[in-house]
Amino acid sequence: MPVPMLDVNRQNQPLMDEITAAITEVCTTGAFVKGPAVKQLEQNVAEYCGAEHAVGCASGTDALLVALMALEIGPGDEVILPSFTFFATAGSVWRVGATPVFADIVPGTYNLSPEDVERRITPHTKAIMPVHLFGQAADMTALNRIAKKHDLYVIEDAAQAIGATEAGKRVGSLGTIGCFSFYPTKNLGGMGDGGMITTDDAELAHKMRILCDHGQDPRYYHHMVGVNSRLDTIQAAALGVKLRSLDSYAEAREKHAFRYNERFKKLSLSDVIGVPGVAQGRRSVWNQYTVRVENGQRDALQQYLAERKIGSAIYYPVPLHLQACFAELGYQEGDLPHTEQAAREVLSLPVFPELTKAEQSEVIDAIAAFAAQARTGAKRDAA
Repeated sequence: MPVPMLDVNRQNQPLMDEITAAITEVCTTGAFVKGPAVKQLEQNVAEYCGAEHAVGCASGTDALLVALMALEIGPGDEVILPSFTFFATAGSVWRVGATPVFADIVPGTYNLSPEDVERRITPHTKAIMPVHLFGQAADMTALNRIAKKHDLYVIEDAAQAIGATEAGKRVGSLGTIGCFSFYPTKNLGGMGDGGMITTDDAELAHKMRILCDHGQDPRYYHHMVGVNSRLDTIQAAALGVKLRSLDSYAEAREKHAFRYNERFKKLSLSDVIGVPGVAQGRRSVWNQYTVRVENGQRDALQQYLAERKIGSAIYYPVPLHLQACFAELGYQEGDLPHTEQAAREVLSLPVFPELTKAEQSEVIDAIAAFAAQARTGAKRDAA
């Protein structure tokens, strides 16, 4: 049985009539930019995240960029962030002329290590940018304590984690600014690109709204240089429909993740794969279910699954500190050992909400078969 890594059509199809009606209303009114659906979505997302303000923008990448611009981070400044993340996290820092400073991760959660962050702080450090990777909140309690001690901003890259919590509070309300992506593969995915920025600071929210619209306030009067990064009304309308189902999507993902964990434990596969964990006091929304594949067998397992038409993905094969575009920063292999080990071992398995029990069993059975084959080969080599 083929099993896709993700199938966005299964999620969108049951809502298609509602989504079509919402988009049709936008088309009828002609309010394609800054329409009522944008304002409504901003209010709903702010309320959902527990933040005072939300500002729509064109993508999750732009959310990070505008957050940095609003905090006036630029040349001469340093921002500490993980190397084990999507490129946009560091790319946005680079684009404003600041220097990304890469820190290692906590092996169990793949999130930014507070201890490694603190030892990398210098007089040039202006912000910490934790990523709530794979749907689990970073250790914001510790990171906020460090930020307060050193008078630093905290910019949450929550692109993969809308709805995730630490100590009962949702991401996007845990730092100075929260940044979200509505790319179609995210837990709240649109019909294309889209993003949102959250904050409790009214002045920052006003500034970011202006920055997203070329820096003009009022129209044609520019007191700062901004960017063209507005959330399309059509996207906001579709997202407004899907937001109502966001918690049920997260619950389905969580159910799949727990079943994987239980089945892998019963099958005694710990010598082949390591299952992901959730830190105490946090709840993951499982944007990805990511295992570690032991003994250098990650690529072999992925190939084995692909031959059986079972989807999987590697996030991320090359850490950012070893990317060619950041070579001038001087990082070398071995600088971030936990990050580099994760890049060699991680493999993400299907966990999308609409995954069926039969499909999940297909994935589990295939991994069990691979493990049996690997053990037989290991015994043969030992003999």
